[in-house]
Amino acid sequence: MPLVLAGPILRRCDPQRVAFWLVTSEPCDCRLHLAIGQGELAAVAAPELEQLSLPVGRHCFVHWIYWSPGEPLAQRVEVRYDFSLETAAGAVWLTEQVPDINYDGAGHPSFVIDLAVSEVIHGSCRKPHHRCDDALVQLDRRLATRLAGAQARPNFLMMSGDQVYTDDVAGPMLWAIHQVIEMLGLFDESWSGALVNNSAELFAHPDNFYRRDALLPDEDANAAVSKRFWRGKRKPIFTTVNGGNHLVTFAEVMAMYLLVWSPALWQRVNLGKKDLQPAVQATYEKEKGIIERFVAGLPQVRRVLAHLPTYMIFDDHDVTDDWNLTRGWEEASYSHPFSKRIIGNALLGYLLCQGWGNDPEAFVPLHDELQTCFGDAGLKGQDQLIERLLAWSNWHYRLPTTPPTMVLDTRTQRWRSESNPAKPSGLMDWESLCDLQQHLIGQRSVIMVSATPVYGVKLIEVIQKIFTFFGKALTVDAENWMAHKGTASVMLNIFRHQSTPPLFIILSGDVHYSFVYDVTLRFSRQSPRICQITASGIKNEFPRTLLLWLDKLNRWLYHRRSPLNWFTQRRYMSIRPRKPPGGKGRTLLNTSGLGVLQLDGECKTIRTLVLTASGDELEFVQHRSPKLSPAPVVVERTSD
Repeated sequence: MPLVLAGPILRRCDPQRVAFWLVTSEPCDCRLHLAIGQGELAAVAAPELEQLSLPVGRHCFVHWIYWSPGEPLAQRVEVRYDFSLETAAGAVWLTEQVPDINYDGAGHPSFVIDLAVSEVIHGSCRKPHHRCDDALVQLDRRLATRLAGAQARPNFLMMSGDQVYTDDVAGPMLWAIHQVIEMLGLFDESWSGALVNNSAELFAHPDNFYRRDALLPDEDANAAVSKRFWRGKRKPIFTTVNGGNHLVTFAEVMAMYLLVWSPALWQRVNLGKKDLQPAVQATYEKEKGIIERFVAGLPQVRRVLAHLPTYMIFDDHDVTDDWNLTRGWEEASYSHPFSKRIIGNALLGYLLCQGWGNDPEAFVPLHDELQTCFGDAGLKGQDQLIERLLAWSNWHYRLPTTPPTMVLDTRTQRWRSESNPAKPSGLMDWESLCDLQQHLIGQRSVIMVSATPVYGVKLIEVIQKIFTFFGKALTVDAENWMAHKGTASVMLNIFRHQSTPPLFIILSGDVHYSFVYDVTLRFSRQSPRICQITASGIKNEFPRTLLLWLDKLNRWLYHRRSPLNWFTQRRYMSIRPRKPPGGKGRTLLNTSGLGVLQLDGECKTIRTLVLTASGDELEFVQHRSPKLSPAPVVVERTSD
């Protein structure tokens, strides 16, 4: 078994702190060695290095490694690094264990800290069994070219949601997950309130593959709530349409992360499975070919994640589809012990594999509980830890870049409807929006990361509103900023406020297509300039024919001068879409890829591109004016 199961992934990276995520098959002390500039590799002083190691199985240890240098690190200077992994059998070097983590001509992985934003890569929605290619592989090739030519690398990679799909899992992936669980001895668990009540019963059940939706919670105890928002139809609490292989246990979630970010364990997995029902065997074989192509790109994915500072925030598929979409959904899900455990396990996996690295200091209060939960004897106090995570209010974070970057939590701080449990919740509540506004005051410009676009495709939002009117918000994923009047009004007031930034750059994803809007506010004496760049998905796409028609109808019905806008929140806005290449009047780009944001030193010129999974760079062209500059500062005159 390889010592290094996944990682290293370079996480929080600024002059005061650098964080790494690493998973090993043996307990070990990870000693960081650095070479700054042209210096020699040297061990980091022990007082400057913190490490939290958690056993999640007999042969699986998650390491959070956190370096706080005595003096701030210089910016725009290359820092090479390696780890000495001290095990019971002796010490080995990480680069000896994972030789393909280095780019050509380099003996060690490296990073550069540069807080003055000139280029950001961003994207969301990486679904392993989607038929399209993985755009992260192209990012690796792009970075390799940059390093070979001694060119500047991007400031950071921002992954804005659905980094994993715990609710939509291919059969071959689930089969690989179960082999990894057995191989690593990932811990078993038990629960209550279900047809099966522990890991062993679940894995042995006839409905374990492709029919797990029959095992998901749907109990009489929730009938009253379910009737209110399902209108009497008997359906599971979980609303994903592809829930046949929905992950349940924490071990499954942990194995999924190891398999989507690292090739190490795939070499020991056998994807041949012939004991399925004939009805699903063909589906399994089709998915198997797609998964094998996905696995072929994982060495490049691991390499790029070891060289670029990477930040993440959850969206619904990181936990389950429609997570917290309505008050009714929450009442049904959190009142049932089994559904609550499923959600909690996915959130715990997010913490260990994504959330911690965004802001390690924010999660220090959880260290004792994590060490209590994960011990050599298995899981202990799992439900108590899950309760703590469900109440946790610090998933959002800020980066000290220029412009500052603010990453929003649009999933757990919702503005719930009091009048009707079937109405969509606001993506952020009043308190969290007020907190956001306080951090915006006095800034000249800001990069704001929202998993869901603030300004969506209006026709799609109208369709969602119609379904919501008939109590079917869950049917069409009615999650947009304008779906809740309170949230929409507060956000628009933030944009109007004279003390908030005159320039907003919004990065978003979620929708499986890409578009760029330049927005100003009507009837405002001092409107900010807003540029929203939506890039999705990294490995996902929208149904092509459907999107072509939606794009065409949206341009006909809701063009900039359309009178229909006066019946929407857009009567207060002027929205100019940038045009993608290759289409007559199109505004939506339907291809898997990563967004590329490029800024000049004063944020006057904003270039927006998509790096496609096929390697093309497609630029969205701004209508009329080639520049987007901050709004002028208005000075009011007062009489003597």
